[in-house]
Amino acid sequence: MSQLLPLLTVLAGLTVTLTLLTLLARHVRRRGTAGAGLRGALAAHDEVWHGTAADSYDELQVQTDRRAPLPDDRWRRRVGR
Repeated sequence: MSQLLPLLTVLAGLTVTLTLLTLLARHVRRRGTAGAGLRGALAAHDEVWHGTAADSYDELQVQTDRRAPLPDDRWRRRVGR
């Protein structure tokens, strides 16, 4: 029994940790608070350690915020001309 006690202690700690993380994930999904915070944290990490990844993230943000252009008739093929 004395050999099983450390194993049971580790398994109990792992079970408690996974249960708490599951409850936290459920709470975050209900409230919808994970997206912006996690995205910002990863952007800061990328800016420090991966310069090109930060540049790509910034470019994607600019493209997301950009409005779609209006349709333009200049590039259509004109029939009868």
